[in-house]
Amino acid sequence: MLRPTLRVAALACALIALAAPAADAARDQFMTFEAPRDLLDPATRPAAMDKIADLGVDRLRVILTWANVAPSPNARTKPSVDLTDPSVYRWGEYDALLDAAKARGWAVLLTVSGPVPRWATKARRDKVTNPRPQEFEAFMTAVGRHYADRVAIWSVWNEPNHPDFLRPQYDRRRRPVSGRLYRRLFLAAWRALRATGNGRAPLLMGETAPRGTGKVVAPLAFLRQALCLDRSYRRKGRCTNLPADGYAHHSYSTRQGPFFVPENPDDVTMGVVDRLNRALQLAARAGVVKDRLPIYLDEFGVQSYPDRLLGVPLRQQPEYYAISEKLAYDNPRVASFSQYLLRDDPKDTKGGSGSLAASAFPGFESGLELANGKRKPAYDGFRLPLVVQLAGRTGVRLWGKVRPATGPTEATIQQRDGRGRWRTLRTVTTDADGYFRATGRNRTGRTWRVVWTAPDGRTHTGPPIRAYPKP
Repeated sequence: MLRPTLRVAALACALIALAAPAADAARDQFMTFEAPRDLLDPATRPAAMDKIADLGVDRLRVILTWANVAPSPNARTKPSVDLTDPSVYRWGEYDALLDAAKARGWAVLLTVSGPVPRWATKARRDKVTNPRPQEFEAFMTAVGRHYADRVAIWSVWNEPNHPDFLRPQYDRRRRPVSGRLYRRLFLAAWRALRATGNGRAPLLMGETAPRGTGKVVAPLAFLRQALCLDRSYRRKGRCTNLPADGYAHHSYSTRQGPFFVPENPDDVTMGVVDRLNRALQLAARAGVVKDRLPIYLDEFGVQSYPDRLLGVPLRQQPEYYAISEKLAYDNPRVASFSQYLLRDDPKDTKGGSGSLAASAFPGFESGLELANGKRKPAYDGFRLPLVVQLAGRTGVRLWGKVRPATGPTEATIQQRDGRGRWRTLRTVTTDADGYFRATGRNRTGRTWRVVWTAPDGRTHTGPPIRAYPKP
């Protein structure tokens, strides 16, 4: 969740992807929603789930933090209990949330992650350095037994290329090492899930943060090491194929927008997800992962004001999100897209630390609502995403979705003229998944929006959307 001659070419590829034909799109791509603060609080959970349902989403991503449920998580001494037994853990609100999701018929993608109990690490100094794979396997055995009927997709470790969740990231010679640590943890989880009868549900690897720094290993460097494709760490006879069913990645971009192209070729932000495509294709050719391994962009959001250090204006947030969703939709390898946060993280009056020292918002302001619950333009923008792309000198191409739609439905595209008046451009009929395409005329300063009347009679209006240049 952080932020060459090939740079122009990469940008061109990202722009071309925006205009890719519908025939190349991942038609069965699904949306997940993540709102930990609202969904894990019994006081806010029911209303949050109602809102998510009203927005047309029926899949959640939940991060299960090992240290949050383990017995004696702060102790250096390992508890004298059977750690494969679910009854020794304090599942708390995780149980309540997964039960609520099951009651609604929702699918859950469960990411099991550190921080870990202190006693489960090699040196027992903190909760993220060198977690012991054998202890993780015992925990995953308990998780698999406890949540077998409530999880549709399993995933291992949130952002393992980030030191907040796994250490060390580098050795003393500044060489990446987190990929090796992660590989052992992933295999421990795989063994535990198979042993508990959970081998049929997909198991994802990765969950990588988008950009590398002096402390964070870049995602593609991490991937190569985890798959034993990094020659400097390859050990003859010790690397087997990694039995992953998909690769999860957090494709956050910067305030420069979804077309931003990072200079480090091992970084993967929204505009260059094709880098991950190519890396997985090469890994499949090397025989270390399955062919055509799907990509799950299962944590994503666009930060907005009031964070003026990392966020964009409120009206720009739904524009950037819609373009990002279309980039994901047009990528045939991408199996899922996501929204991180329903409500913004609260303001920290003490300010942030490190690179966020100048910001009073060290959390994430990527929600569809402000921290006080007031809706942003992004709320209706998520319900009715719209991309308007300039075509030629006077034309535009439009792509959008009616998110609550469960079958073909009619929506109205409106354009605002120079006097600020909205007029109907055309009525479109979506496909069975709620997607549509259209064309129109453009004039300087025009904006567009989608208006949709739901079967229950409520009329929903998307925010004004500006046109973006063609490739």
